[in-house]
Amino acid sequence: MKGMRLLYVTCKNPEEARLIASDLVESKLAACGNIIAGMQSIYRWDGQLQSDNETVLIIKTSIERVAECRSRIKTIHSYTTPCILEIDICGVNAEYLNWVIDQTLPP
Repeated sequence: MKGMRLLYVTCKNPEEARLIASDLVESKLAACGNIIAGMQSIYRWDGQLQSDNETVLIIKTSIERVAECRSRIKTIHSYTTPCILEIDICGVNAEYLNWVIDQTLPP
C-alpha cells in the first residue's frame, strides 16, 4: 500500500533529535525529520511528578518503513521508554507523497 506516516518522538534535547533524524534519513528509513525544541513536558514517572524540557522530533516516512524506524529509534534513543507515536495521514499532495516514498526506498 502506498502511503506515509508521521512518527512523533520526544527527545531529551535537540542534539539527540538531530542524531536520530540524521540516522533515519541517512539510512533511508525516513524522508525527513523536523526538530522542534523548547517543549515543556509534565508527567508522572516512578510515582513522582516530573517536569522537563524536551524536544519534539517529527519523522516523515513511508508506511512500509514504520516498523524499521520504530526499532531504530528505540536502539538510538536515550530513554528507557521513548515516546514514539504513529500518526496516520488522511491526506497528502501526490508530489510530496511520491517524494517520501522515493526517499525511503530500500538502498
